[in-house]
Amino acid sequence: MAYIKVNQNKVTPEIAEKLLNICPFGAFDWENQVLSINANCKICKACVKKGPEGVCELIESMRPWIDRSLYKGIVVFIEHHNGIAQPVSWELIGKAKELAKTTNDEVYALLIGGNQRIADEALHYGVDQVFMYDDDIFKIFNIDLYAEATKNFFEKHKNSIFLFGATPLGRSFAPRVAAKLKTGLTADCTALELTDEGDLIQIRPAFGGNIMAKIHTPNHRPQCATIRPQIFSKGIKGTPIGTISHETFKPDMISHVRLIDQHPKPEVEDISDADVIISVGRAFKKQEDLKLLTPLMKVLNAKMACTRPLVENGWLDPRKQIGMSGRTVKPKLIINLGISGAIQYIEGMKNADLIITIDSNPNCKLFEISHYAIVGDIYEIIPKLGHMIASIMEERHVR
Repeated sequence: MAYIKVNQNKVTPEIAEKLLNICPFGAFDWENQVLSINANCKICKACVKKGPEGVCELIESMRPWIDRSLYKGIVVFIEHHNGIAQPVSWELIGKAKELAKTTNDEVYALLIGGNQRIADEALHYGVDQVFMYDDDIFKIFNIDLYAEATKNFFEKHKNSIFLFGATPLGRSFAPRVAAKLKTGLTADCTALELTDEGDLIQIRPAFGGNIMAKIHTPNHRPQCATIRPQIFSKGIKGTPIGTISHETFKPDMISHVRLIDQHPKPEVEDISDADVIISVGRAFKKQEDLKLLTPLMKVLNAKMACTRPLVENGWLDPRKQIGMSGRTVKPKLIINLGISGAIQYIEGMKNADLIITIDSNPNCKLFEISHYAIVGDIYEIIPKLGHMIASIMEERHVR
């Protein structure tokens, strides 16, 4: 990988001071007349471009070239619980099929420990082949054994791309797989592209959400990424044309994980599948003020969501938070109340069918992606909005 080299023979106290001021990340240390680079360096190259000539130098460390033609196919890991596949799996198949058109690749489903019904459903979503590891040892998820099976699969088939859902399970499982395959992993992608050469462009927010990074790994296979649920649309079901292959593999390892007992979590309200969401931000002054939304939520049959500050205040459960560190949602309607529109939040709800935003700031960032924007005080608008919608609904009922 690339790094910044400091040519110490050209460093003077004056030059060191200048570089300390140039670096936006505080990545230089000046101690005992030696200028060094610490772990804060982001390789932004400001010191190379703006610093004294020849002092800082970008070193490109080239990795061994690989023959890309040896790696084919896009693999979607099918996550399942209690015999039911997670919806994100079908969303990833839909995206994989879209990407595959660029290179005329095939799309595969990797199903470990699943059942025939899930395999058949994957075929209906249009995968070219389902690879099943259905030995008894895979009936219950075990991260060590599942990772070994995935490694075995890659060694047999040499696939180019592996896609995982960025679910709690996927976020722990995908890194384990990447480590075993000695490759990289881009987590929580919000977009994917594919070059004509088969290189996956993995897009995700970086630097606190201030930029959208495009990550390109031309000399690594497989290319691995986790993608948040609700980012892509589900594939379209059709007549199956693919086949199912039953893979046989018995790991010669002893797992470090041993299941002692299972205690299912109690079910809680999940905003991810809500059709209508009312999302609240820091413009609400007190927790009690959220009760103002009760009539509006009732008439719209809506679920309440929020931004991170309200979770940190202890007002709402973390599972109601929208954003990169919360839930990704794709409702038919979302009403944003008093939310400024940080990119982390926008990435979590931008795919809603209809977006209405109410904020007192006429320059609110959320207005830029909203279908309807209302400038005003939420305390004045909410009661009027609730009354107006209730009147419309009553009028329709009478008709």
